[in-house]
Amino acid sequence: MSTSVVWFKRDLRVHDHAPLMQAAARGPLLALVVVEPTLWAQEDASLQHYAFWQECVADLQRQLQRAGVPLHLAVGEMVEVLEALWSAQPFEALFSHEETGNATSYARDRAVGQWCRSRSVAWHEFAQHGVVRRLKNRDHWATRWQQHMGQATLPAPAPGSLRGLTVSQDSSLRGLTVSQDSSLRGLTALPEIGLHRQTMPWAGGPWPSPTDLGLGSHQPPARQLGGRRAGLQVLTDFLAERCGDYRGGISSPLSAPSACSRLSPYLAWGCLGLREVVQATQRRMAQLSSTSGQRQQRGLQAFMSRLHWHCHFIQKLESEPELEWRNLHRGYDGLRDEVADPVRLQALMNGRTGWPLVDACVAMLHHTGWLNFRMRAMLVSVASYALWLHWRPVGLWLAREFLDYEPGIHWSQMQMQAGTTGINTTRVYNPLKQAQDHDPHGHFVRRWLPALRRVPDTWLLEPWRMPASVQAHCGVQVGVDIPVPLVDLSTATREAKARVHTLRAQPEVRAARAAIVDKHGSRGPLRDRLDAAPGTRRRRSSAPEAVQQTLDF
Repeated sequence: MSTSVVWFKRDLRVHDHAPLMQAAARGPLLALVVVEPTLWAQEDASLQHYAFWQECVADLQRQLQRAGVPLHLAVGEMVEVLEALWSAQPFEALFSHEETGNATSYARDRAVGQWCRSRSVAWHEFAQHGVVRRLKNRDHWATRWQQHMGQATLPAPAPGSLRGLTVSQDSSLRGLTVSQDSSLRGLTALPEIGLHRQTMPWAGGPWPSPTDLGLGSHQPPARQLGGRRAGLQVLTDFLAERCGDYRGGISSPLSAPSACSRLSPYLAWGCLGLREVVQATQRRMAQLSSTSGQRQQRGLQAFMSRLHWHCHFIQKLESEPELEWRNLHRGYDGLRDEVADPVRLQALMNGRTGWPLVDACVAMLHHTGWLNFRMRAMLVSVASYALWLHWRPVGLWLAREFLDYEPGIHWSQMQMQAGTTGINTTRVYNPLKQAQDHDPHGHFVRRWLPALRRVPDTWLLEPWRMPASVQAHCGVQVGVDIPVPLVDLSTATREAKARVHTLRAQPEVRAARAAIVDKHGSRGPLRDRLDAAPGTRRRRSSAPEAVQQTLDF
């Protein structure tokens, strides 16, 4: 009888899980999740990721228990874990989803492949999203995405239907037991999306401590709760009600916490499958009346575009892993110093740039682990142009701050906003204009920056310009309570744009664009509504100046 191991990575669910179902069809299986110290020691990992992941694993454990198998936890590097497991209980096949992660996970997967070949273990990998392995160019990619998303989702295994392996219990592989008590401890309200978060249920269990993994001590007090049950609650709430505010509400940091879907962390960690979210959205759109549900339909149409973008950007990293650490267009190498100015970088990370909307966004991000896309783009723009920081160190900081960190989307967006892809329109967000457009009355900045609550409206956009008499009247001291910007915004931005545009105009830089478009550019009939930024004219994807996808509306 064939025996198999199902390796759960960033696919922490049993619904629409091809590796689990294929392994179950072969015979007994062992469900495995691994704490890999090297992965958690990377600069893009943080305590909030670990805590969220643990909550997801706890939920997965309950799902597997209903299906009839325990979830086993191993602590160690993946090849070492597989060798120890194989020595204790030889198995014939390893099943998992494909993963497009950081360079460390990529190296880990290559090592696993080599180990499987050395032990004659068949490793069966399955596509989890619309990302294609070994893709040469984007021809017909959109069609393949649609075909993948149109396939029927796999049901969860029936209660008691799975058969588990029995393994010896030693120091390298330990079986998890999770209490069936559904009560939550340590409740903290998160009113923006109607959720509660719970404390980690693993005190005294076999998990390595955050200190052991080098993860630091900060965890956003109002981050979202991990696990499939929480993800389904967010999905149901969004499709039923909140989607009506999506199209007009996702740009402002005031309305975005409820207008946005808030599904990104559940997709990033695989509590929900992208295909099931796509199909649930399509079903909801079909249910809505063309009259009474028109606003919700428009919101869901815009949301569907975002779901296409999800895979489009991950595909970039899959096709070119180097974009995590080097410029997509090599002609931009040397444009910015890769060693960040410590004063400027620290001011950004501490929310002390002096520009109120920027600093308020950093405060919200630090408290919740989330920020809407336009404000994320603004942060990267300010870092890349006004502060002239390289995207890599800024990206590592933001990767730790974003609960929904998805490497493919993250690093593609970092380079797009920094202007180093060579094929995108330069996107520079003026934080003063963004404040006027999306927080005109200062409600957002006053919520997150208490010192600004005493600043009169007249000086709210540029509080560092307040006369001494006004400072004394409102009890706020510029340079102490309110930081002074490190640079003049207008001058620094103008000089930065000039540097980028001068480089873009060089013949050799322009000549290299065509190859990048061929490898990463969009194709097909979806291009009009997916790729073109608002107010831009559609261009042929084969042209060197092709407009790439943007997450703006």
